[in-house]
Amino acid sequence: MSIIRYNSNEFIPTTFSNLVDRFFADSLARTGGSTFIPKVDVVETKDAFEIHVAAPGLNKEDFKIELNDNYLTVSGERRFREEKEEKNFLAIETQYGAFSRSFTLPENVDASKINAKYNNGILELTVPKDEKKALKQTIKVN
Repeated sequence: MSIIRYNSNEFIPTTFSNLVDRFFADSLARTGGSTFIPKVDVVETKDAFEIHVAAPGLNKEDFKIELNDNYLTVSGERRFREEKEEKNFLAIETQYGAFSRSFTLPENVDASKINAKYNNGILELTVPKDEKKALKQTIKVN
């Protein structure tokens, strides 16, 4: 029997959703499959919501962004490109495949002014808030 050192730096899921995502990603990777699930950061500022999708290796034409009933969906596909026949791959750790991420937008956004740009492997979506549709209200007691 051998002793394996405990690694406290290993990724520990902080939410149930992260646990399920990691389970399926790890299971597919172990069976030889490959999935591509880009990581996402969502930031709220005073004037807008920003969604940053980490998707290196794609072109801006590879993304499809749709808005349907306050659901913003970002989808695309990272394709495996074997450029030369004389290459013998010994290991492939890069993930490939189709992906789709959806976000429910709050009611206080101006959907007509959503902006997207792709720079250095990060798709940046800016969803401006609509000042007229404030979600927070103060109600005075009479």
